[in-house]
Amino acid sequence: MQNDGRAGGADDRLPAGRRRAKHGRNFVYNGAPMLRFLTAGESHGKSLVAILEGFPAGLPIDFDQITRDLRRRQGGYGRGRRMAIESDAAEIMSGVRRGRTTGAPIALVISNRDWINWHYTMTIEAEPPPEAGGARRAAVVRPRPGHADLAGALKYDHEDMRDVLERASARETAARVAVGAFTRQLLRHFDVEIVSHVTAIGDVMRDPEAVATFERLRQLPDDSPLRCVDPALEAQMITAIDRAREAGDTLGGTFEVVAHGLPPGLGSYVQWDRKLDGRLAQAMMCIPAIKAVGIGDGADAARRPGSSVHDEIVSRPDSADGLAIARPTNRAGGLEGGVTNGEDVRVTGHMKPIATLMKPLRSVDLTTLAEAPATIERSDVCAVPAAAAVGEAMVAFVLADAFIERFGGDSLAQMETHVRETALRLRRRLSRPTIAARPER
Repeated sequence: MQNDGRAGGADDRLPAGRRRAKHGRNFVYNGAPMLRFLTAGESHGKSLVAILEGFPAGLPIDFDQITRDLRRRQGGYGRGRRMAIESDAAEIMSGVRRGRTTGAPIALVISNRDWINWHYTMTIEAEPPPEAGGARRAAVVRPRPGHADLAGALKYDHEDMRDVLERASARETAARVAVGAFTRQLLRHFDVEIVSHVTAIGDVMRDPEAVATFERLRQLPDDSPLRCVDPALEAQMITAIDRAREAGDTLGGTFEVVAHGLPPGLGSYVQWDRKLDGRLAQAMMCIPAIKAVGIGDGADAARRPGSSVHDEIVSRPDSADGLAIARPTNRAGGLEGGVTNGEDVRVTGHMKPIATLMKPLRSVDLTTLAEAPATIERSDVCAVPAAAAVGEAMVAFVLADAFIERFGGDSLAQMETHVRETALRLRRRLSRPTIAARPER
């Protein structure tokens, strides 16, 4: 008998927005996420705002951890002067009471301290009020190659491209990190941890065959200049950033985000938009300046034979935990067919150099259509470590969404019950059976 989502069956554990809709005799999966968030605000506006919806009730919140995550986004060698001005902290406006989430939408505000220096330029009123402070900045009419300036101006008919660059700025990612701080605390409650490290700056890169273990990555200090596991290589990366700064240039690089402790079965192979690797890739690609994403071995897997790519499944006759199978390698990055397989999920982001150069590239003044140097905005030389912190937040959001999708529940207590039951069922299936003594005839 088919389930209509009103009584009994798995759909009862799904939020209303994720239940299947009945059309005649068939069901249509609407594809809406369990979790969703929206952000608002401009780089030099008064504040950034985020709303997180669909978060379960009952999770105790570590407020200091939210601040620590925001500070990590501000750090890293190669950042610009803006990070010396801001001291990011999120003010929680709703959705949390007496230290625990309530199940209501969580609203967050991050104030921009630099707003006072931009009040005149970024005023909301039709005319700046008399008390508006800050410089009287000219309209932005020379788009930067590689930025959203030109494309955004053509899309929204803006004459002053500041209307584009203020929202397209990576400053917006502070709101994402604040949201990610909530979702990673939910995952940590179920013993899932997320870390990251920088694997390349420009052409200075780690050996692609060298795999950094989760235990090694979790030992990296938060104040590490680049969060690179190899100190000698990190020194070379710093030198490369210094050279780029002296040349008025910028550098990109790569970073890897690793999620440890995930159960198998998150995501699905049955529809394209439910595949977890696709959802992770989209979440990483939406970070400013990310131009490519890899799962596990990523692009390297395309250059090797299958015998050197796929992770064998082996028997473990003497395992201490009693589980009968194991994987000697994790080239797939913890995902097969869009579903987690119990290994660490490993996602790599490839970041292009920042678009603002102190020695600007050629551009065109859109008011005259004459060639002119691109606009120079205050910016970073290299922001790969910051992008890695944002990557952690986005991976945490997607995995928390998949976690809620898999285990359901509007409260933490309900989720705990479902996680515990699933873990017991999985252990029964994957544990080596005890061979009972054969009865005598």
